[in-house]
Amino acid sequence: MNTQNAPQAVIIGAGPAGSYTALHLAKQGIKTIVFEEHTQIGQPAHCAGHISIRSLKTLGLYPLEGIVENTFCAANFYSPQGTKFALQLNCPVTAALNRTYLDQYIANQAQKAGAEFRLNSRVQTLLIQKGTITGLKIKTNNNTDTLLRAPIVVDAEGISSRLLRQTGLTPLKASGLVYAIETEMDNIEGIEEHAVEVYFGKGYAPGFYGWVIPKPDGTAKVGLATNQGDPRNYLKRLMTKHPVASKQLSKAKILNATYHAISLGGPIPQACSNGFLAVGDCASQIKPTTGGGVIFGLTAAKEAATTASQALTIGDVSTKVLMSYQRRCSELFSFDFKTMLQLRRFLDSLSDEKLDEMLRVCSKLGVDKALRGVTEIDYQGKMLLNVATKPAMIAALAYFALLYLNPS
Repeated sequence: MNTQNAPQAVIIGAGPAGSYTALHLAKQGIKTIVFEEHTQIGQPAHCAGHISIRSLKTLGLYPLEGIVENTFCAANFYSPQGTKFALQLNCPVTAALNRTYLDQYIANQAQKAGAEFRLNSRVQTLLIQKGTITGLKIKTNNNTDTLLRAPIVVDAEGISSRLLRQTGLTPLKASGLVYAIETEMDNIEGIEEHAVEVYFGKGYAPGFYGWVIPKPDGTAKVGLATNQGDPRNYLKRLMTKHPVASKQLSKAKILNATYHAISLGGPIPQACSNGFLAVGDCASQIKPTTGGGVIFGLTAAKEAATTASQALTIGDVSTKVLMSYQRRCSELFSFDFKTMLQLRRFLDSLSDEKLDEMLRVCSKLGVDKALRGVTEIDYQGKMLLNVATKPAMIAALAYFALLYLNPS
């Protein structure tokens, strides 16, 4: 077994959160190594890449030439019975990104800043000494075990949280997981190029929803997630039985498919310990409403890099010092996550009949007009505060409260 001299920081996983952490550490002159178990960054892709344009701009990641596949200024929501609520926004608010290219772009930026990436290198275990994470044991592409010590370990391993469990921190809630199928299809019919299609219903996507995200070349990203059963069976049912989706997808052909879990349970209680920080999916920094984790993961990654840099500067990587990362994440996310968790519970409580009724009432009240000026979809608590004083939204929120109290 070989032993190497340590860098100042090591990162587990070259997804967006891991690479973005590396980018900001390297920018501050911190010797950083990223370990990625796959042979290619961005493969396999684990989400549809439907992301807020405003949030990307805030993070300095927009425009993304060659990575943006489409932009959207509209969304159509369908009940299980086919009732439609159409939302038309004043300008493009979201973009569909090629997730493989996005991951590779951020990793390339980190490499240019000085971070080192080692692919086909699986982290076997964390090294722990007297309650402090002191490094990693890695199995490299030549099947050699290597010990690598570092004062800071950043866990960006993804939803599995395999390594995070070794720290004794509370992992994400298994009860909050849904299981998704992501596909690319062609021969989609009857959809708008710049509108996302969303399908609700316990018979089609229990615990979540289905979606079609069109691309200009005539193909589309199509998928759904469910908290029960096999998502492949539910997708087949959506394509053949849903009153709207069955028409749009009747001639569709699946070109490829991937499968993954999504955490909707909100952030883990604590994402740091002695010498250790967790970012992204393993910390469940994922929207409970839509399952989107890229923006929150990137935002947390930047904060993790700032905290790690400060800790290394003063030579103290204790939990007490690293807790500034936890506090900063709470300041940035807490209100929005609490709001989104309530929205998730509300949606899960509704019967299919109530979902149908809700979309009808939203259309009648003019909720679409009240939301027309929305430009931010990630921080949904703050977004709702901004529109809550509009008459249509006051009426809608009152109606939603009644539904929540009497969902069946």
